[in-house]
Amino acid sequence: MNYLLDTTVLLDFAHGRDGAVGLVDRLFEQGETLFTCDVITCEALSGGGETERRVIQGVLDALEYVALAPVGARWAGDARRTGRSAPGARSLADALIAATAWSLTATLVTRNPRDFERQGIRVLRYD
Repeated sequence: MNYLLDTTVLLDFAHGRDGAVGLVDRLFEQGETLFTCDVITCEALSGGGETERRVIQGVLDALEYVALAPVGARWAGDARRTGRSAPGARSLADALIAATAWSLTATLVTRNPRDFERQGIRVLRYD
């Protein structure tokens, strides 16, 4: 199965949050296909101290990196325009992350499922 790891997973993993650490370890052990993308990489590395960034970079290095194709970018724009991201417009970043999951037919692993379920994306929630 394909999984796209949301920024929340990477940050929580770096902070040692049990739910994120256990889930990421399990997904790697099961040999699942795990992805990241430009938006998630940028969000995850845009803050934090050196130790946190080093841990995040280590996880990112173990993931398959994908770039969003034009059809995915159009899907994200359409989702925002037609209100699939409503109520309360979702951020451009969330629309692009959802589009990446959609284009990979991947389940998005996140602590914030509501942001993505309303866009029709399969979600694996953790605590």
